[in-house]
Amino acid sequence: MNLKRIATFGIVGGALAAWLSAAATSGPRPSATTQEFKAPAIDSRGAELSAEIDRLHERLRPSATPRQPGRNLFEFSAPPPRALAPAAGAKAALTESIAAPARPSLKLSGLAEDPAPDGSLVRTAIISADGQLFLAKEGDLVTPRYRIAAISAGVVELVDLLDHSTLRLVLK
Repeated sequence: MNLKRIATFGIVGGALAAWLSAAATSGPRPSATTQEFKAPAIDSRGAELSAEIDRLHERLRPSATPRQPGRNLFEFSAPPPRALAPAAGAKAALTESIAAPARPSLKLSGLAEDPAPDGSLVRTAIISADGQLFLAKEGDLVTPRYRIAAISAGVVELVDLLDHSTLRLVLK
């Protein structure tokens, strides 16, 4: 073999051995330049955010106790002052207005006639009152207050069960 070739193999082999031994060792390796570590900007913003959160938590803790006879948040105004007791005449008028409730607005909407088995006609009144529709024959209750007394061709007579007065509804 040639001496030049042996020297080349020796140098390459030695360099390879040094390179493998350097890779196999553990521990800190000195670097050519020493770099100073800077925290990323997001870390500084996170620290600021954490400080702000701590400050807000401190504000949430009450520093003073609330006064006990404070205002009622669910009451919009003070209760009205109490009036003097009403006179005896005013009480009588009040009980009369309670005893006689207002009449509901009744309207005769229509009439229907059906033949009965004996050949006569049975009439049915269609009455609207307070948003309801009643289909009633003679003797039926229209509301808890009125009963149908008679049904003719264009008129329905109702009897008020409270004062026994008669109310006539005309078909228009």
